[in-house]
Amino acid sequence: MADRIHGIFTPHLVPLDGAGRIHETELRRYVDWLIDRGVHGLYPNGSTGEFIRFAPEERRQIVRIVCEQASGRVPVLAGAAEANVRETVAACEAYRGFGARAVAIVSPFYYRLGPESVYAYFREIALHSPLDVTLYNIPMFASPIDLPTIRRLAELERVVGIKDSSGDLAFMMRMIAAIRPYRPDFSFLTGWEAVLVPMLLIGADGGTHATSGVVPELTRKLFDLTKAGQLEEAIRLQYRLLELFDAMLYSADFPEGFRAAVELRGFDLGHSRQPLSPIQVANREELQRLLRCLLADFGYVEPPPEGCPTRPPDLEQVRLNQIVGDVLEELRHRS
Repeated sequence: MADRIHGIFTPHLVPLDGAGRIHETELRRYVDWLIDRGVHGLYPNGSTGEFIRFAPEERRQIVRIVCEQASGRVPVLAGAAEANVRETVAACEAYRGFGARAVAIVSPFYYRLGPESVYAYFREIALHSPLDVTLYNIPMFASPIDLPTIRRLAELERVVGIKDSSGDLAFMMRMIAAIRPYRPDFSFLTGWEAVLVPMLLIGADGGTHATSGVVPELTRKLFDLTKAGQLEEAIRLQYRLLELFDAMLYSADFPEGFRAAVELRGFDLGHSRQPLSPIQVANREELQRLLRCLLADFGYVEPPPEGCPTRPPDLEQVRLNQIVGDVLEELRHRS
């Protein structure tokens, strides 16, 4: 399926100026940088882009700028989640006019809804959206989309894929097994880069990863190596990506760790609209020193003048190795 959404899509941060407004010049420069370093597509208004902290007209402005700057070089998968179906469809109509390839829509949030309500919500959008729709399953923040509901929604022509941020490998396998036989054009994207290699091995088409906004070169290489069957090198890089990912995700409230890392790559992102306490400001400075050391390991930045400490092996590497081994064993049984 040549037109199937695939590869690494970047849910990128949005630079802000000193007054807290969208810094258009810096956003355009960031878009060019990401494309030049190999990402397959862009994903404005994702969780990393702090979409809930922008007004509806600002979300439209962000997508317009990104589509204009991408200028067809890579597809744009635009986050179109709004407060209700009517406003979401209106966003889809606007994004079509800007040139987006498709929209990504998160399941209803705040109210915890059951499967029938989730199905009705997405069905209504799919029947009225002028753009293809990808479902966005992020159960830690929104109503979960269970497998029976995904199967029902996959019967709608406009629903062309799902981004799953649960990180659940078995759930991804069940989705692919249930849907791909009758919808070979349906895209399966993982939103959890900690298991990108295993997800690709069991048939996922790619991912939308916040880390690709920091090290686009690495995530693209990881994708290419896995697809080429160069698994030893891919697994080695997955371990290293995991260390960076964990440092950015768990050392500060999301997505502040990713903001600190992108700044080290040379971009002026300004301050988030979520204020930081004095303690958080001090912690952020310490985190940025750690991130500089991790990025220096890849050769992306210069190490700090005081040097970097030797880090002990990460036990998560052992866990990831076990996951990859389990996946390969399962694939051998299937062949």
